[in-house]
Amino acid sequence: MLTLLFDGLAYGMLLFVLSCGLAVTLGLMNFINLAHGAFAMAGGYVTVIMTNRLGVPFLLSLPVAFLATAVAGAVLEKALYAPLYEKTHLDQVLFSIGLVFISVAGVDYLMGSQQQILELPDFLRGRIDVFGIGVGVYRAFLIIVCGALAAVLQVILTQTRFGSRLRAAVDNRRVARGVGIRVNTIFAITFAVGSGLAGLGGALGAEILGLDPNFPLKFMVYFLIVVSVGGTTSMIGPLVASILLGVADVLGKYFVPSLGGFVIYIVLVAVLVLRPQGLFSRAG
Repeated sequence: MLTLLFDGLAYGMLLFVLSCGLAVTLGLMNFINLAHGAFAMAGGYVTVIMTNRLGVPFLLSLPVAFLATAVAGAVLEKALYAPLYEKTHLDQVLFSIGLVFISVAGVDYLMGSQQQILELPDFLRGRIDVFGIGVGVYRAFLIIVCGALAAVLQVILTQTRFGSRLRAAVDNRRVARGVGIRVNTIFAITFAVGSGLAGLGGALGAEILGLDPNFPLKFMVYFLIVVSVGGTTSMIGPLVASILLGVADVLGKYFVPSLGGFVIYIVLVAVLVLRPQGLFSRAG
């Protein structure tokens, strides 16, 4: 049982890193980017190509995956996304879902439709015993890395000048520009970092979640569920929601295999009935 809880915690922390960029763009920038999973897929493929084909050490490929997708996010934000900030949510949804289908078709053409297998280094394989509990080494690594990222993100968004400027830019862009805040730059940086985090999550999750051209479509709903359940006013909500959903998914598939992945939808409905605004969102 404790082993299952540990695996669920690792899965939840991975969901958080994959989803936190969407929580930022949707919650703090008020922009619906359904193509978020495409950046995660891109980061996964960067890591697989570097590790399996080029022989680059896995740990070195992680920052490269983050930077590659962050740069891609910055370029696309300037060229495609920025004009949509003032558009309706429907326009944003239709545009971003179109990008998803383009990315799926493009990756399928370039890389093929087969599942990609990530070759982890030896020191991240196997299991170890911690107080009699069988713990997967790679899952422990995920918990440490993702937990550190969650702490850093929360501090940046709540305790730094950049975080306060971002919140001010979202609340009232005209006033923010009037007091000297470079709103366009703030949004561009935020979008790039969110894309980079998605890419990092895709790189970290390639071994557990699997990686193929349909990745953005398969996990789009998961990202939206994390944001919906956790709320978008801080990083604490998505973090708690990710852990809750990760543990529920693992336990549900183990104890009630007939329901499969439906357990997380039960959790979603239950939370939204009790807290329609999300676990950690301000009411009203």
